[in-house]
Amino acid sequence: MMEIELWWLLVLPVFFGLGWIAARIDIKQILKESRALPRSYFKGLNFLLNEQPDQAIEAFIEAARIDPETIELHFALGNLFRRRGETDRAIRVHQNLIERDGLSAAQRLHALSELGQDYLKAGLLDRAEEIFIKLRGTDRDEEALKNLLEIYQQEKEWAKAIATCDAMPNHADHLWQKEIAEFRCEMAANEMLHDRHDEARRLLDEALAANRKCVRATMLQGDLAAKVMRSGIPGDGAGPGDLNAAIDCWKRIEQQNPVYLALVAEKLMAVHVQLGRMEQGIALLRGWLERHPSLDLLDAVFRAELENDGPEAAYTLVRDELRRNPTLLGLDKLLEAQIMVVPPERRPDLELIKNLIHNHTRRVARYRCDACGFKARQFYWRCPGCGGWETYPPRRTEEFDITP
Repeated sequence: MMEIELWWLLVLPVFFGLGWIAARIDIKQILKESRALPRSYFKGLNFLLNEQPDQAIEAFIEAARIDPETIELHFALGNLFRRRGETDRAIRVHQNLIERDGLSAAQRLHALSELGQDYLKAGLLDRAEEIFIKLRGTDRDEEALKNLLEIYQQEKEWAKAIATCDAMPNHADHLWQKEIAEFRCEMAANEMLHDRHDEARRLLDEALAANRKCVRATMLQGDLAAKVMRSGIPGDGAGPGDLNAAIDCWKRIEQQNPVYLALVAEKLMAVHVQLGRMEQGIALLRGWLERHPSLDLLDAVFRAELENDGPEAAYTLVRDELRRNPTLLGLDKLLEAQIMVVPPERRPDLELIKNLIHNHTRRVARYRCDACGFKARQFYWRCPGCGGWETYPPRRTEEFDITP
């Protein structure tokens, strides 16, 4: 035991001394490099830290003029221009870098990638696409693929987007099946628009093969069945059984993701009315509402009850649901129903209360992206804020607040 302690006493000073020497060498090197940088470089950094980008840009321009060989400074300057929306200046900075002699292969690829992002930010998609195609097969291959994917989505080149996803490396946190299914849904919707039903069916089958939980594909299958029934195009499978097929498709959404049921509630009710089975449709929607409470689903059931059984039944429905799931939007709907059933002399007071409540409900009657928090009154399959697919659940913001 004494021998081990003696060994440590002898070795520790040696390790300490080596570490001290290494630290001194590093510090000297850092000080040497920092003295070689222009003072305006540090002024620029200080402006950045104080969130003064205009002054930072001017300082970095001055630093680049004094020491034009500072490559990383030019990259920083180009990024600042792009972030501020001055894409023309960012493009000039990165073009000058690419044309400079003496750049390493890695630096040239970096400059090319930055130039591609400048073009993308400026909306020059054809030029950006050309650059990122050049970067395929290089050390920046994955970065090029991601930017190409964004370009093809903006251009609605869905076949190219699918091919790009297929070339993407499958990371554990992102396997791309969801995006591929959505791209096929986009293609299918376009085929349906032009009454090419067989091609639309094939694309929707492929979407579900890529992602069996793709609610949108199932919804479109139901829409296609109902559309074929109405069109009556010879050889397109039109017939009296297609409306039942549409109902079966939309009912499958409950197993995929019940939060999306509200998106098909009105269409499902309309098909039941067309088949002469309104009571059955209302019962189905009531069952969904009981199992999967939703403000949009409540509105669909309310409208159906109002049309079929009158104001009293609609009022009772909303009152019972509000007791079960109290929300401000539910209260707004209850007041709407109550105005219909009270004596005429009481309506002005209720309408005044409803108008006051409605002014508040407009703030919570929005959809919200799970990924970035972007809010809008309209539902989107792709978030306008962050570009994520299926990140925009059809739930009002008030429902997020009351979910346990």
